[in-house]
Amino acid sequence: MLNSKSYLMSIERNPVLSKLLKSTFYAQFCAGETKNEVKMNTTAARETLGYDGIILEYALEVLGGGPEEIPAEETAREIEVWRRGMLQSVEVAREGDFIGLKWSGLGRHALQLLRTRSPATPAMWSAILSACDAAAAKNVALLPGAEEESTNPGLDLWTLALQKKYNTPSAGRAIVYSTYQCYLKSTPEKLALHLEKAARDGYIAGVKLVRGAYLASEPRELLWEDKEGTDRCYDACAEAVLKQRWTDTVKPPTPEAPFPDVNIVLATHNHASVRLAQSIRSSQLTGNPNSNLPRLTYAQLQGMADEISQELVQAPGTKADANAKVVKCMTWGTTAECLNFLLRRASENKEAALRTEDTRRAMGAEIWRRVRGVAGMA
Repeated sequence: MLNSKSYLMSIERNPVLSKLLKSTFYAQFCAGETKNEVKMNTTAARETLGYDGIILEYALEVLGGGPEEIPAEETAREIEVWRRGMLQSVEVAREGDFIGLKWSGLGRHALQLLRTRSPATPAMWSAILSACDAAAAKNVALLPGAEEESTNPGLDLWTLALQKKYNTPSAGRAIVYSTYQCYLKSTPEKLALHLEKAARDGYIAGVKLVRGAYLASEPRELLWEDKEGTDRCYDACAEAVLKQRWTDTVKPPTPEAPFPDVNIVLATHNHASVRLAQSIRSSQLTGNPNSNLPRLTYAQLQGMADEISQELVQAPGTKADANAKVVKCMTWGTTAECLNFLLRRASENKEAALRTEDTRRAMGAEIWRRVRGVAGMA
């Protein structure tokens, strides 16, 4: 469907297929195609479901493509589509929200540059800075997503340069984050390297932790041998940044390096990881209720792990933590732009099916809690 030459399998040319996908899978996982649709759905998430904010992600990205030369006018058009989509995202977002994005969304030439660890072109950099400036002016943070590992070193070069520019102590918060995929064996070392750089250069490190969404396409030798290895990596990285100290897992290249100020997004559908983070924060708040803890955001995707999100929204510890918030990640774009995202969600939901019994029990408990509240038994 992504690049199908068949009319029947083309989302952009077959209106029946497009309508079917939009009314089912798209409706479950995506926030809308237009600003009005997105505003309606994000407002409902805040006001009806009680989320503190939204990660609004523009779905546009590029995964394929080879070394062929791309006409300059096509590159310019792709950059402009990305720039316009990013500025629309910032316009819809509210103060304190996040904007998710893919650097590869800048187009096929951008993907070529990322794969060769090359700097962005002046036109690309101008579009990137316009998005960053708009976000900073509105107190909205940007979350560039990690992509396939072949492009991640290039992504890091672009993102860390922006962190140094925007995540200043005077800003008081991270405007630009880096995303770390914990299914990769290299992640603890890379995280430590980036944290040391932030401390050395004097900026706030923006850290978003995920398990990873490109499992099917990554070389197997780059990944932990099993899910337990990924879980251990995620929890160890989370513990280091939550406690703001080096550990045996996340250790700096330079001994005695200071730990930087850090803002954290824990993007996870894993109950155990969420409860570990809650336990760490609870201990920190109990020991020193007035402590200046790092900004912490818990995030789950729209249409997934709602029982975890709602448990966090209702948790007394979250409500008492002035520096913690719970958000829902809501992706927007046309059905075609969202297709890569939707295919990854389909893959992830194979694992989610294993959580069905836990989800059923959690939903039953939540329904009973609300019934008791209405009946005055709570």
